[in-house]
Amino acid sequence: MDTLWQYQFRIILLGDSTVGKSSLLKRFTDGVYSDAADPTVGVDFYARSLDIEPGVKIKLQLWDTAGQERFRSITTSYYRNSVGGLLVFDLMNRKTFDHVREWHREVSEHILPHHMVYILIGHKSDLSRDRKVTRDEAEQLAAELGIRYVETSAKCNSNVERAFQLLTRDIYELMKMGEISTRDGWDGVKSGLTAKVLYPAEEEAEREKSCNC
Repeated sequence: MDTLWQYQFRIILLGDSTVGKSSLLKRFTDGVYSDAADPTVGVDFYARSLDIEPGVKIKLQLWDTAGQERFRSITTSYYRNSVGGLLVFDLMNRKTFDHVREWHREVSEHILPHHMVYILIGHKSDLSRDRKVTRDEAEQLAAELGIRYVETSAKCNSNVERAFQLLTRDIYELMKMGEISTRDGWDGVKSGLTAKVLYPAEEEAEREKSCNC
């Protein structure tokens, strides 16, 4: 039986085929890495929970999307029901970096009027000698999109945990600020059986002042 969780976040991984989305997810969820990788057909599903702060467990539903154009009609249906997205490119492949803006634009258009929380991921950092995208370029793109940037390696297990932790925390903080909330008919965020009541910071302070205990 699943451990009780307070919230469930649906996260989607986006990017061209062969950038390593499946490798990242397998490393994060199963702690394993394999050089043999079959292209994702349509959408694959993974899951893992994170303890984001004392007493708050977040269950992550992780959706691995196919990067090939012929599967785009399938994967776009998953955009609207996601609250977070990892935009992944291959540091060794310039084209995958150049396509990041297209992925960001496509997803953002599909989820209007709502928004998604993103992190930009430069993957395969273990192959640094052959990189075709500099850190400065990637950080500049992330700044233009208003999102974080993290370089990862599923093979070396470098920053994989950190990337998912950062995205989960960013979503949770926006929930506490009241900018993201559960909605009927939307699967991006769901409350568990032991949901924690969140209040905006100002309201939380007022509650603490008025508490007589």
